[in-house]
Amino acid sequence: MSDDLAALQSETEAAIAAAADLRALDAVRVGALGKSGQVTALLKGLGAVPAEERKARGAAVNAVRQAVERALEARKAVLEEAALEARLAAERLDVSLPPRPHPPAGAESGAIHPIARTVEELTAIFGAMGFAVAEGPDIESDWYNFNALNIPGHHPARQDQDTFYLPPAHGAGFETVLRTHTSPVQARTMLSQEPPIRVIVPGRTYRADHDATHSPMFHQVEGLVIGRDITLGHLKGCLIDFLRAFFGIAELPVRFRASYFPFTEPSMEVDIGWDRRTGELGKGSDWLEILGSGMVHPKVLANCGIDPRQWQGFAFGMGIERITMLKHGIADLRPFYESDVRWLRHYGAPVLSPYTLHDAG
Repeated sequence: MSDDLAALQSETEAAIAAAADLRALDAVRVGALGKSGQVTALLKGLGAVPAEERKARGAAVNAVRQAVERALEARKAVLEEAALEARLAAERLDVSLPPRPHPPAGAESGAIHPIARTVEELTAIFGAMGFAVAEGPDIESDWYNFNALNIPGHHPARQDQDTFYLPPAHGAGFETVLRTHTSPVQARTMLSQEPPIRVIVPGRTYRADHDATHSPMFHQVEGLVIGRDITLGHLKGCLIDFLRAFFGIAELPVRFRASYFPFTEPSMEVDIGWDRRTGELGKGSDWLEILGSGMVHPKVLANCGIDPRQWQGFAFGMGIERITMLKHGIADLRPFYESDVRWLRHYGAPVLSPYTLHDAG
């Protein structure tokens, strides 16, 4: 390499090393490799070099160009890393959570959600009556959710529940739906267990409703009793005892009204006494509908493999949010799902106080 090329390379590499930031480095690059740069000018001038020297001169100039390019890339990486570090330091944010405030002496930092607490209460009260808890999937087949319960596709009762359908599973010959009630678990229980049967079914259900008193996802609890000599008297006694224990009112007025449900026959709505003006339960002369019930329809028994000539039973169902709102004086359904810690602390139950029947009074 000639002295002029060695000097040019040395000067350029020194300027690259001295560049304090990316802007200064780019100025050095333009001065060396830009359209009018020193190295570029040498490459353009190769045509004037004698033919016998041109090859060697071209190789030497290209070697300088490549050395400059490597030096530029190396310095650029260093300066970019330094610029990023400087930016991160200048824009640093503390994204960690603040420390949890210590609760007052004797207070607890958490609470059981009112719905979970109500499920505990239901389980304790019905458990004392000999009921077991049954569970089932949230995604149900069309048959379990409707047809097994005497609700065929043309039935009017199905119109307000035909909502959240899902694509059928691969190879499955039936439709699937987010269950609109917990009744499919009753069908599954009757198909999997021999009578006598006595279960409650708490769980999530789904319908296309959303306002102050309805939610697309809500909770229900249903009960099922199957035996040889089950009557309406057993149904009435069971529900009256439950309602009085749950609301803690020993003489809570309870009324049964004739109604219609496709899966029970006869069917009854259940009302409790309350005062419309004050909202107080067990007082006044007004009635408030609380749940639905009835004797299990013979077709439902037959659909589930139980001979209705030998077995009969009763079923009931109620909204868990509804009875929770009534018990605790909660006026709006939506805060149940808004994760407001203040609301939860107000209406929630202490985490170390499991519900027992003594709480029912």
